[in-house]
Amino acid sequence: MTFALNISRSISGQPWRWRGGSADGRDATYLPDDLVTQLLLARGCPRDAVDAHRNPTIRAFMPDPSLFRDMDAAADRLADAVQRGEDVRIFGDYDVDGATSAALLIRLLRDLGLHAKPYIPDRLMEGYGPSGEALVRLAGDGATLIVTVDCGAQAFEALSMAKATGVDVVVVDHHKCSTQLPEAFALVNPNRLDENEGAAVHGHLAAVGVAFLLGAALVRVLRARGWFASRSEPALMELLDIVALGTVADVAQLKGLNRAFVAQGLKVMANRHNIGLAALIDASRLTRAPLCHDLGFALGPRINAGGRVGQADLGVRLLTTEDPVEAASIAAQLDHYNEERRAIESTVQEQAEALLSAQGNRAVAVISGQGWHPGVIGIVAGRIKEKAGRPAIVIAVDDAGVGKGSGRSISGVDLGAAVMAAKDSGLLVAGGGHAMAAGLTVAADRIDALADFLDDRLSAAVANARDNRALLIDAVLAPAGVNPDFVAAIEQGGPYGAGWPAPLIAAGPMRVIKADVVGNGHLRAIMSGEDGRSIKTIAFRQAETDLGQAILGAPRDRKLWVAGKVKIDDWGSRPAAELHLEDAAWAE
Repeated sequence: MTFALNISRSISGQPWRWRGGSADGRDATYLPDDLVTQLLLARGCPRDAVDAHRNPTIRAFMPDPSLFRDMDAAADRLADAVQRGEDVRIFGDYDVDGATSAALLIRLLRDLGLHAKPYIPDRLMEGYGPSGEALVRLAGDGATLIVTVDCGAQAFEALSMAKATGVDVVVVDHHKCSTQLPEAFALVNPNRLDENEGAAVHGHLAAVGVAFLLGAALVRVLRARGWFASRSEPALMELLDIVALGTVADVAQLKGLNRAFVAQGLKVMANRHNIGLAALIDASRLTRAPLCHDLGFALGPRINAGGRVGQADLGVRLLTTEDPVEAASIAAQLDHYNEERRAIESTVQEQAEALLSAQGNRAVAVISGQGWHPGVIGIVAGRIKEKAGRPAIVIAVDDAGVGKGSGRSISGVDLGAAVMAAKDSGLLVAGGGHAMAAGLTVAADRIDALADFLDDRLSAAVANARDNRALLIDAVLAPAGVNPDFVAAIEQGGPYGAGWPAPLIAAGPMRVIKADVVGNGHLRAIMSGEDGRSIKTIAFRQAETDLGQAILGAPRDRKLWVAGKVKIDDWGSRPAAELHLEDAAWAE
């Protein structure tokens, strides 16, 4: 691969390369294509699947749910519960994926005539996943079927306790599984180690995607049993707005079926049929139909805030209510909790960053603090990962000496597998996750040993990932090309997100006309190119980095190439395009 624009080392210290292998984003074997086709091919889309990926539909990507192990058993058991009118509880995790998974099943079952009740554990009091005490309590309250969503794949003791009471438990999850599986009536998870190849390719699904497949299987079973002879079938596709929200907020890879979930879910969301989601959109101060990045940066954080610093069940209550007044009230609460979360996060992040320098060259930055709020450590871990350029685990240690940790990884490093290995070696009280994110519980006096273990296990993978680090450029534009029409054109290759990155555009060479710091360390700059046109740029949280300092101090007679994502700035009277900077390099 050649260097893009001959930039072998940028201001942030990385080379620029062409995504797909050449200056126009295409390998030499590709025939001339339009821009959207180039974008699709450069992201790994097979040429014979371009049309399907250009307009991803559920029909084109949906697998037969029966491919998945235990899916038919789970669907049959739920169908029995519907027909018998059983007491069913949906036990969900406290994050967005858990809330959306629970809400999807509750809404679907309600449309089928069964009023299932949610149970969302409190992050601080109960921790992650189903506890045996909670499951036994639900059984004692009369539940005959419990469905766990976005959790349960590692709940060996809890499910064993539940089984002893006689209650059936169906697990719907996507987190990594061990060779041994917990005792459940059915365990539906594309990441089971014994899963068949046709189902395992869907291991990138969020739990809400797996729940949607279970919903489709359930409707099919009830249809075969004649349940809809005298009643209407539920409109399963109208639940895709919830699926899209959970998929994006959980940073699931937007490839295959997930692309269809999000593309079609955004269309459903624009119709505002879900009263709770509509209220959340209003509380987020969005004045247009949500876009893909709004799910991850506006709506998702507000749902998450309930589980992080507020009431854990607010998200699922919002997404299932049919009362506009209640929806507006809950959305306002979540908005308030989100502001509170930001303040707490800022404090923890500042303290964590101060400890980062003491980490040395460890493969994984393992940072712990006494009294940190466990509700924000995942967000802070993500920030530390970006700052350090390596995986990070942030651990909140309580007064009893127990640490609750959350980790975020970089591409090419499977952090979830490493955390599970640490658990199996006896270093952790609990732990699990997937390649890009993990959670754990560890005794405070074992944190250093955990850091050593991860250093030994992941050093080679992290070094390889960092050596291969490069900024992948999709196209080069003159400043005049950074305009709303171009943004509209590249959006046709979306939705963009994890595993399907938004196009990175290089522009220049340009001079810095004006640069200043705004907000919480954001860099804002106006730049002018050789075509006489200027563009507005912003680099979030970059004011104190090498990139930010270079732009702030750039001489008027020196030119830069800049690279980032082109976005629409719709705050003014007319929409305009701006560049969200990720890197820059001096033009020779």
